Amino acid sequence: MALPNIEILQQAADQARGLAIDAVHACSSGHLGLPLGAAEVGAVLYGHDLQVDPSDAEWLNRDRFVLSAGHGSMFLYGWLHLAGYDLSLQEVKNFRKLHSKTPGHPEFGETPGVECTTGPLGQGVGNAVGIAIAGKMAAAHFNTPEHEIINHQVVCLVGDGCLQEGVAAEAASLGGHVGLDNLTIVYDSNDVTLDAMADASQSESVLDRFAAYGFNVIRLEDGHDLNAIADALSQARANNNGKPTFIEVKTLIGKGIPEVAGTAAGHGEGGAKFADSARQGLGLPEEKFFVSEEVRSYFSSLKEQRKVNRQAWDQTFSAWQSANPEKAALLNSGLTRELPANLIDSVQVFAEDAKVATRAAGSQIINDLAKAFPLLISGSADLHGSTKNYLKDMGDFSSTNNAGRNLLFGIREHAMGAIVNGIGYYGIFRPSGATFAVFADYMRGAVRVSALANLPIFHIWTHDSVAVGEDGPTHQPVETTSGLRLIPNLDVIRPADPEETAGAFFASLERIDGPTGLILTRQNVPNLSQIPVSERRQGVLKGAYVARKEEGELELIILASGSEVSLALEAAEKLGPTVRVVSMPCMERFDRQDAEYRESVLPKKFRSRLAVEAGVSDIWRKYVGLDGVVVGIDRFGISAPGDIVMAELGISVENIVKKAALAGLNG
Repeated sequence: MALPNIEILQQAADQARGLAIDAVHACSSGHLGLPLGAAEVGAVLYGHDLQVDPSDAEWLNRDRFVLSAGHGSMFLYGWLHLAGYDLSLQEVKNFRKLHSKTPGHPEFGETPGVECTTGPLGQGVGNAVGIAIAGKMAAAHFNTPEHEIINHQVVCLVGDGCLQEGVAAEAASLGGHVGLDNLTIVYDSNDVTLDAMADASQSESVLDRFAAYGFNVIRLEDGHDLNAIADALSQARANNNGKPTFIEVKTLIGKGIPEVAGTAAGHGEGGAKFADSARQGLGLPEEKFFVSEEVRSYFSSLKEQRKVNRQAWDQTFSAWQSANPEKAALLNSGLTRELPANLIDSVQVFAEDAKVATRAAGSQIINDLAKAFPLLISGSADLHGSTKNYLKDMGDFSSTNNAGRNLLFGIREHAMGAIVNGIGYYGIFRPSGATFAVFADYMRGAVRVSALANLPIFHIWTHDSVAVGEDGPTHQPVETTSGLRLIPNLDVIRPADPEETAGAFFASLERIDGPTGLILTRQNVPNLSQIPVSERRQGVLKGAYVARKEEGELELIILASGSEVSLALEAAEKLGPTVRVVSMPCMERFDRQDAEYRESVLPKKFRSRLAVEAGVSDIWRKYVGLDGVVVGIDRFGISAPGDIVMAELGISVENIVKKAALAGLNG
């Protein structure tokens, strides 16, 4: 392909290099290697290939660009600025400064044009796979024979570091399997990692690996050849063989700074001290943060043309809306995060004498919700039979069924987390993933990023305690629930019975400013029918509530979550009428309630408190204080039937009654 305006694109590439050099030099930190080495890739993407509208960074049918190698953030900021997004030159100058729109790594919601929070290597690959899946789902749900409103591409730029991380391999394998021909991964192949040359830690053919995953593969020997890059991206866009595309682009890391180019020293800010000579070598003037009028004029004209192209799509979209009012209303509800009215009421009430595992209750609940809410998506890491979250009669997402609402992730927990995040970034569907609680640590990196990025997604983590039983300590997550509670902005909900579980699933969908993790039991638990259904469901939304009100003068408060609430209630009956029981399924939600409500549940001045949970105990100290008592498990579990393990480790009515005196009862 002979690119029009190739000279101006080369100028833009060199001026983008200058922006990166000046920004990193100004703050004495950052990563120059990728922005300099991949500048021609950026020039072709933002100056030619991407179908975007910089005047509306959230246009529904825009191509999505994901910088998985997020340490090279000045690559993204430089090109967003040049392309005309709402990112001023002053913001580029503010790189890595307090409250700027140009933080050290790209952050979703902070910078127009940034599609994902990236930096932890490999996460962006999983995000891109998730975004591509969401794009396929959206096309299947909303396109009609008369009007195609969704047909965009996803492009992900990666480096060796991303591809060495296991999460990238997991996600790419699934992406190839389900035929994401709307996905292109561009590999900035520069033979360098941070500590050393790449051959110190890898020797496989990455291209062959991706071919084995089911990708079309292209190798560009000269990653600075604008025409070759444009041709490869054009091939990827035009491919119709049902495969994603992988383009290996051989580049020179740190190109433009001869002193470090092609070496491990070129990865970070080491080349910034050569800023003046580098600028001169690139043909740039002494002026810092220089962009020529010619380059600005080119991108200004391109921005206007892209706006015209988008306006043509607007006409198609308007016609689609008129012809498909129900689809249009559903799409709008997804984009605005609006739930169907009275959605919680779509979940049938459980029988008073029901005794079921909360994972089994969740099966009924998620299916009831999915029937009422068509944008609910569910998936599992090869454990649907155990996690019980399969959406019945709603199909599996595959290369031949993009409308399927069940995602079969395979045994890929980390990729599941990153892919669910990608669907969350896309902004229409409400996705979830499921595995055993003990394996939440396999996906913790993705969970942490979802909380940082405020993504409205949720996960279902079952087999929540030592009550797992015979599988033993490797599968008994004594520390997992508390460990997850330490992640800021992650709601962790451990419901006590089927009705609390209904409230927990609804809470996950109701929340639009962050993720939720549902911690569900393997073993059966009694339905707490002595408490009204509405109190249990609504109590979850508040995080904690009084499950048993004391009679007369209060002498003891017992707090519990999950399966231990029924034990606490039984113990309270033995201890007498002066004992209050508080069910606390979600600490985070409770802590967000106003002071009046929190006081009504846990009076500040009343310190005779006991907490019980089949897990590590320290996190409950914030509610019982140093003088309170926690009945917990501060060791790994045992292989034996679950009820025997619980009793052996002190999670029993008898032990709660015994420890009540230590907590101040009758004292």
